[in-house]
Amino acid sequence: MSNTIQESRPSNLRWIMISLAFLATVLNYVHRLAFNYLSADGHLRKLIPDDVFGYLGTAFFIAYMISNIFSGYVIDRLGARLGYILCMLFWTTAGLFHAFARNPWQFGVCRFLLGIGEAGNWPAGLKLTTEWFPPHERSTASGIFNSGSALGAIIVPPLVAYMGIHYGWQSTFVILSIFGYFWVILFRLIYYTPAAAKQQTRERTIPPLKLLRTRFVTTFLLGKIFLEPVWYFVTFWLGRYLVDVFHWDLKKIGWYAVLPFLIADLGNIAGGYFTQHIIKKGMPVPRARKLSLGISGAIMAVSLLAGPFLITSAVSALILFGLAGFGYTSYTANCLALPADVVPKNAAASAWGLACIGNGLGGAIFQSASGLTLRSLSATHGYAMAYNTLFLGFGISALVGVAIFLFGMGPIVKDEALARYVLAATPTEAAG
Repeated sequence: MSNTIQESRPSNLRWIMISLAFLATVLNYVHRLAFNYLSADGHLRKLIPDDVFGYLGTAFFIAYMISNIFSGYVIDRLGARLGYILCMLFWTTAGLFHAFARNPWQFGVCRFLLGIGEAGNWPAGLKLTTEWFPPHERSTASGIFNSGSALGAIIVPPLVAYMGIHYGWQSTFVILSIFGYFWVILFRLIYYTPAAAKQQTRERTIPPLKLLRTRFVTTFLLGKIFLEPVWYFVTFWLGRYLVDVFHWDLKKIGWYAVLPFLIADLGNIAGGYFTQHIIKKGMPVPRARKLSLGISGAIMAVSLLAGPFLITSAVSALILFGLAGFGYTSYTANCLALPADVVPKNAAASAWGLACIGNGLGGAIFQSASGLTLRSLSATHGYAMAYNTLFLGFGISALVGVAIFLFGMGPIVKDEALARYVLAATPTEAAG
């Protein structure tokens, strides 16, 4: 009887569970971005010039790409509970290792290990939403847990500035790791897998290569190569931009760099709720998803392309960074709901992880290109011109990415061939 009730009426506990994923995503971004701000000024800036910073970003995203090849599949097999715990333990320990690095090569190893662990957060969060939420709520639930990325980005500037100034950068990494280990204990005590979801983990799993051969996953991956680097430009380079163009120090960055991420955080909720609203009004789910993705991509692209022409002060720059972030987070809230719309539930995390190979590939390419662009153009034309070039480049990239999603992905409907594969039981079919 309890299973029947749960299927017809989702448990209110789902909001507690999504809150845990939200907290994990906050910590994910705190660990990811702390180094970026600490190295924007002071001792670490002298140790890490622009081109080296770009290469360190590339190390992170190469690891992110590698991890996404297998992390979603592993989480689909293990379930959200164990999968999330393992991811958090890995990236928290990698964050702790930063405290003991002393040269760019050692930081490169730390960034690589951090990328391996952090990539699992989104397949794990997506797995949690598919375990606990019905289809019409998944974009909203995804927006809630993904809003932790923007909140983490909001917290980082003042938190890292205060801790870096008062305790030093090494102690900052140690203290941040303590929060990650505390989350593991909390999640271990609270989270459990619903009975219906336990049955899904026992269903036949789909091999990653079979998923990768589908039009949906291939197009998803390709679009992400061009769309995801927009967010990495906002989050990775904002601190250096404020130092290089407006000559801010770490203390000032700590006070004001939260503005773009306050704006961006609204996109997680607005993007997810907008889609849920138009679905309730009668728009078919596939059309609603693509409409939302198109609007979000347009916001990203227009904000960035307008940057060189509208930025006249640090405040106007922060607002445009924020609008680009708003477009990105609203796009992500809907993207996180896409796999469960197309592939069987027990393959949703795998499909997301494979698509996120595009995150790592795009991040690796664009981070190195950004560092080299800044180093070469700033030497001849100054930092303002160099960053304006990046604004235009990332704006064009956003247009390319959203076009791939809208015109290349095809209908966002259940893949019947994959559904039949999961239900099939004969040995010949199992061989794929």
